[in-house]
Amino acid sequence: MPLLETHRLHVEIGNTRVCDALDFSVDAGDRWCILGRNGTGKTTLLHTLAGLRSPASGDIKLNRQSLQQLPRKSVAQHIGLLFQDHSDAFPANVMETVLGGRHPWIGPFEWESEQDFAIARAALKAVDLDDMEQRIVTTLSGGERRRLGIACLLTQEPQVQLLDEPTNHLDIHHQISMLELLQQQAEEDKALILVMHDLNLALRYCNRFLLLFGNGETAQGTASEVLTHRHLERLYQHPLQAVQGPHGTVWLPQ
Repeated sequence: MPLLETHRLHVEIGNTRVCDALDFSVDAGDRWCILGRNGTGKTTLLHTLAGLRSPASGDIKLNRQSLQQLPRKSVAQHIGLLFQDHSDAFPANVMETVLGGRHPWIGPFEWESEQDFAIARAALKAVDLDDMEQRIVTTLSGGERRRLGIACLLTQEPQVQLLDEPTNHLDIHHQISMLELLQQQAEEDKALILVMHDLNLALRYCNRFLLLFGNGETAQGTASEVLTHRHLERLYQHPLQAVQGPHGTVWLPQ
């Protein structure tokens, strides 16, 4: 059974048609990447799939149930979203912030349990922040704050993980380690949908691709099916050259 699926989904923002009549199915183990130029609506589509905005038409189903009809708490238990940017309105510390990921699982008037703290600490260790529990988040570097955002998502334990440019602000080592961590999550019966600008990292860690051309037209499939010269040069409006690297094909701008 698909974890998340769309039926004839039409999404638009301003004068941009993001997708027309999109049928899209996400299974456990899938690692989808949404690719497209700036302004084609990648973030808008991700927010729509998370239930944060309504589509112009069509339907989104979570575990075969209409997303718009499910209680928000139930949606948050199954879908997690890493936003493109973070805004820290209050001077919370790292542990207080990562525990926010447990809120969908905590009842009214309840406090975090020892199990919640254990899940949060495991997530901090996974992103290499386990020695920073008491640091105020506003003192973190951009890369540290990004890893904390990923830790919050892991703490939430959703089936479907939506991440908007997860490698933002990360150095090369942490780009690779975070993407390997997310890949491992998908292998544990979860699913990923990433928005990424680094085509080559997407190729290395994703197994399904959704291309947004900016006029409502889309293409989807495996790398061999959709990441072709014709599709990619049209997508990015720039000539590209395919080069064979140690992890497969690498695309370089000409």
